[in-house]
Amino acid sequence: MRHHPIRLLRRLGAAWPLALLLCAAAQAQTANPQQGERIANNGLPPTVASCASCHGAQGQGMAVFPPLAGQGAAYLRSQLEAFADGSRSNPIMAPIAKALNAQERADVVAYFASLPNGIAATAGKADAKDKGAWLVERGRQQDGVPACASCHGPGGAGVGAHFPAIAKLSASYMQAQVDAWKQGSRPPGPLGLMEGIAKKLSADDVSAIAQYYAGTSGTAKP
Repeated sequence: MRHHPIRLLRRLGAAWPLALLLCAAAQAQTANPQQGERIANNGLPPTVASCASCHGAQGQGMAVFPPLAGQGAAYLRSQLEAFADGSRSNPIMAPIAKALNAQERADVVAYFASLPNGIAATAGKADAKDKGAWLVERGRQQDGVPACASCHGPGGAGVGAHFPAIAKLSASYMQAQVDAWKQGSRPPGPLGLMEGIAKKLSADDVSAIAQYYAGTSGTAKP
């Protein structure tokens, strides 16, 4: 006997939020981070290169390749799915994401989400003379640009499962993503925010933000 989902939730009454949480937890438990670590380190020859070859042995990121360690599972999963279905364009990641099946994606995501990101969640002090600090901590309200910290947290350490850490991103990577949002070649992200924000950011803005984070984390590079 099949139950209509709405009717079933009504029958569960006040217990339905707990039921949904338990269901989500059961699904999350199917991911195998140990298997994800094997894929991350060794790939799946001959079609999938190791994640470590571009993103570093601990998912710390290298050059123009962003860090994956400690990013929220929901965020990582959504990006892999976007690469696989073509809604996020990238000539390197698209074939890799397409070659991974749903279980393998879940395993890799679980592994990277379990790693520490090494970013201290400390708030800076906005300085009107420092464009990057001001944009990160205060934003530019007259143009409708919110503070980076309002979504990505103090120190750019990320917030929850959907808003990623951005403190270790290089200026060139940040600029490439802003350009992708402007061109509509990357999904707008949580709440559809970034596409609109990106259109209001200049190359100068992006560079200033990256320089600010480079000074606080010591990792971001041009």
